Amino acid sequence: MISFRVIKQFLLALMLGLNFSATSQCSYTLTLLDSYGDGWNGNSMYVQTSGLGVGIYKDDNGITPVMSSVKKAEARLLQEQNSKAYVSLAGAELFRDQMRDLVLGNAVAADRVATLQTPGGTGAIRQIFESMKVLNPDCTIWISDPSWPSHMSMATHMGFKTRGYPYFDNETRLVDTAAMMASFQDLKAGDLLLLHGCCHNPTGANIDIDTWKAITDLVIEKGAMPFIDIAYQGFGDGLDQDAAPLRYMASRVPEMFIAASCSKNFGLYRDRVGIAMMIAKDASTAELVQGNLAVLNRLNYSFAPDHGAAVVGMILADADLRAEWMAELEQMRMTMLTIRQDLADALRQQCNSDHFDFIAHHRGMFSRLGLNAEQVLSLREDHGMYLVGDSRINIAGLAGNRHLPFSLAVAQVAAVS
Repeated sequence: MISFRVIKQFLLALMLGLNFSATSQCSYTLTLLDSYGDGWNGNSMYVQTSGLGVGIYKDDNGITPVMSSVKKAEARLLQEQNSKAYVSLAGAELFRDQMRDLVLGNAVAADRVATLQTPGGTGAIRQIFESMKVLNPDCTIWISDPSWPSHMSMATHMGFKTRGYPYFDNETRLVDTAAMMASFQDLKAGDLLLLHGCCHNPTGANIDIDTWKAITDLVIEKGAMPFIDIAYQGFGDGLDQDAAPLRYMASRVPEMFIAASCSKNFGLYRDRVGIAMMIAKDASTAELVQGNLAVLNRLNYSFAPDHGAAVVGMILADADLRAEWMAELEQMRMTMLTIRQDLADALRQQCNSDHFDFIAHHRGMFSRLGLNAEQVLSLREDHGMYLVGDSRINIAGLAGNRHLPFSLAVAQVAAVS
């Protein structure tokens, strides 16, 4: 028996012009807006949803495409790669060198940077935490509140002391700079300060360059170790623009950790491609660190997956492939900026208010809307639209004019006038 709620969702889908088709395994498929990107199975009806929470890019058709530059690099690998023998414990040198330059530019001398190929950005974070277990096991790891949940989960699982620092102002939906900087006064020498490079997950609100400069001065003064997790380079204001704060800090601090991911900007989610970097005070220290990082790979998984890293290395080292990749990435970035502006405009019209204008100023894949638990629940139960409980949405999940029904629903539950 189909519930009245399911019928209501079905009729809403028809009214809002959402996709609707018959399926072989059940009665119907409705394309609704679900933050988790998976289906809802209720009685004899299955609801196929487009993700508003899972951190993957989707095009107008709800597909996470394989980049053309990636396909070309893979085709070349098929023809040219003549061995599947092990690479070095630290990973492929071409990949590591190219990623170091992509992230750091010329901010730091190359011989001061130790690099380690890892299974995704998650693997890079894990290996950096493993390094801190050796360097300073009694340190406190400072993590923004909110942050990507695995930051805190990994740190606590590994037995570190942790401290959350204020980051997001729920009223302005921007960075609470004053509260954040005030909390940093408690940093101690040897503490690990984890900062999001562009773009912040889950809020979409990013630290401005002046504040980055102030944080740089503060970590030098306090003797803390900065650790920047940059998983979305190229999704904010551009490749170099997104890396500019990181490069500023790297050029001034004596030591720093960096974790970078190729999941988003190369679309290699399932291939698990990441890199951990440590900037050392000098070349001789970096050489020592490089050997220690390689040992960590041996202890944890021996060798990181090669295929995706080989693709990235080839693309970045080849002028034509690199130019094609950059153009594809720029198109993805502009698509998300367009969705942001369209959603902000639609909400301004629906609400007759500038309450949601912050969406256009956020950057990256996510934005936290600042809705309360009751409003999120109302979106789910009354409109069939599923968000994570903190009201974070994946902007890319609103491609193909999906922002229109979403803005109508948000305006109704927010009741802003």
